[in-house]
Amino acid sequence: MDMELKNTVIGIELGSTRIKAVLMGKDHKVLSQGAFTWENSFVDGIWTYSLDEVRDGIRKCFSELRKDFEKTYGQKLTTTGAIGISAMMHGYLPFDRDDKQLVPFRTWRNTMTGEAAEKLTEMFSFNIPQRWSVAHLYQAFLNGEEHTGRIAYITTLAGYVHYVLTGRKVVGIGEASGMFPIDPEKPEYNKKMAEIMRRETGIDILSYLPEVLVAGEDAGTLTSEGARYLDPTGEFESGIRVVPPEGDAGTGMVATDSVREHTGNVSAGTSDFAMVVLDKELGVHKEVGIVTTPAGKPVAMVHCTNCTSDINAWIELIRESMECFGVGVDTNTLYTTLFSKALEGDAESGDLLSYNYYSGEGVTGFDEGRLLFIRKPDSVFNLANFMKTHFMSSLATLKIGMDILRNEENVTVDNINGHGGFFKTPGVGQRFLSAAIDANVSVMETAGEGGPYGMALLCAYALWKDDGETLEDYLDNKVFRDVKRTTLKASEEEVASFNRFIEKYKKGLEIERKAIERF
Repeated sequence: MDMELKNTVIGIELGSTRIKAVLMGKDHKVLSQGAFTWENSFVDGIWTYSLDEVRDGIRKCFSELRKDFEKTYGQKLTTTGAIGISAMMHGYLPFDRDDKQLVPFRTWRNTMTGEAAEKLTEMFSFNIPQRWSVAHLYQAFLNGEEHTGRIAYITTLAGYVHYVLTGRKVVGIGEASGMFPIDPEKPEYNKKMAEIMRRETGIDILSYLPEVLVAGEDAGTLTSEGARYLDPTGEFESGIRVVPPEGDAGTGMVATDSVREHTGNVSAGTSDFAMVVLDKELGVHKEVGIVTTPAGKPVAMVHCTNCTSDINAWIELIRESMECFGVGVDTNTLYTTLFSKALEGDAESGDLLSYNYYSGEGVTGFDEGRLLFIRKPDSVFNLANFMKTHFMSSLATLKIGMDILRNEENVTVDNINGHGGFFKTPGVGQRFLSAAIDANVSVMETAGEGGPYGMALLCAYALWKDDGETLEDYLDNKVFRDVKRTTLKASEEEVASFNRFIEKYKKGLEIERKAIERF
């Protein structure tokens, strides 16, 4: 008997290195998956993806999902109960009244809005990070860019794809909170700050922004044009419910059951960021952004632009070296072996130092970056210390932000849930993160599903929640109640070792600044 496809949901996420899709059943189990690998381009000083790449990547990913389903279950995937789109948060996608894109997509990775971010932060007494959409918009006005006079609306990548699929200019509240501050009392943009911006700059920011929706609300249905955008063959049906689009931070919170107060998660891959759900207001810190869960609860976000890219580059160099001698090794074995080697490093990691700044890093105040590896003549330079140094470097800026939450704002979280490629090798990334933040770190058996899984769960919530049931209760009671998780806590010496490393790291930031000036 064929499966009842209306009892399934589809989550799609456009990540920085892969577009991924999952088909989930009513039991919240993943039935099929699809993926497409892509990479950002650096064009005229801008980190970007073209909208043609977005369309082609989604189509290939969706096609792989349908093929996987047909191969596994022997029936065609022609419909579903609901679809949700997630993508990299923040950034800048401006359009005119005819829906013409005015400038190439400026992603979260760009650190070119320092002047605007600083002025807005002072204007609002609220931290506006460089990656936020309002910072990009205001910087374009400050720069006198020609296109600003023709902007009809701006959106994010998830908001753009949702508009293509449904014809509605909306975003989920978590995604919206990375465009412009949200009112702390109700689920809408902060009108007081919007009025301050209008008065001080002449920019009516609310006229440019998409509508804000909370998880579970009506966000439209898949149009015939939207169905063809996903599936040019015409076999996939229109009329399907599409839930509010969310950013990867929001789907990460959902995927790790971290949407209730006093919970938190860390997503670590190309970038890394920590999300801690708050029960109080915080002071203004440039290292900490305030966003929301998909249900609208305030969240402290420590977002770091650079995480695993440098580790990956070094491992690929090691692979190339092995291949020169005719030694081949599969990717999983290579990464698992070298990741595990990092645990063998000594307490001082050989007195080595590295900076993984492929691009700028807002937490430490860099608009661009250089990749550095530094050692002294008497440093203990071996493979274990080399790998350990790069692991600690990948978490260094995250630790700086988390230390502010702990030491200056007295924000405590008993447990952090980790997800992303950084945690794929059991016990390695988990242990280093625990040492960095001095807290328990858990990895759930479902954590490898990541953002598209979180987006599918938001679809499930929209379809199958009980009347009045909150997102927090739905996840706790219906999704994660029996999910297995592995929890560990770094030793006191491991925590002390990371603390010594971070002091050395902070002192060495001047080396990074000089490298940018001179090279």
